Amino acid sequence: MKPYLRILNEHEKKQIREKLNEQFGVIEIPGILLKRGEDKIFLFQGEFDRKQLLELENNVPVERTGIYFAKEQNGEVRLSIEGVYILREQLTKSIFQLDEKQAEEWMLGQELPIATGRHNFLIMKHKDYFLGCGKASENKIGNFIPKNRRLKYKEN
Repeated sequence: MKPYLRILNEHEKKQIREKLNEQFGVIEIPGILLKRGEDKIFLFQGEFDRKQLLELENNVPVERTGIYFAKEQNGEVRLSIEGVYILREQLTKSIFQLDEKQAEEWMLGQELPIATGRHNFLIMKHKDYFLGCGKASENKIGNFIPKNRRLKYKEN
């Protein structure tokens, strides 16, 4: 059975945009938001309208429509790596600048043992590069980079 897809209406999209504005300074979400399941949000930026998207989803065996954009967690929105990249020009809040060593550890998928004094999602950045989203807690920043996208150690 195909996973349930739901196109978010304007009110729901506005609620997500308001959360992203509060968390990261985002003003606009460029595309149509779709939800699969309870919490995964996908972004579609193609030329189909809402009706055409539903027809496509119902009549063609596609794995998913759009790209994985974000996930709702405990009243907050955690952006995916692609979500951070798409919104990079708008991001003004909760940006955590990593040094060279921290950026490498981050890309290896490691949690960073850093006490930020915050308990929210952070945009991880190294120089001019956005590296995804992490979750600050008491004494660390949790990492959400999927295993298949992490850097691998080279064996000599």
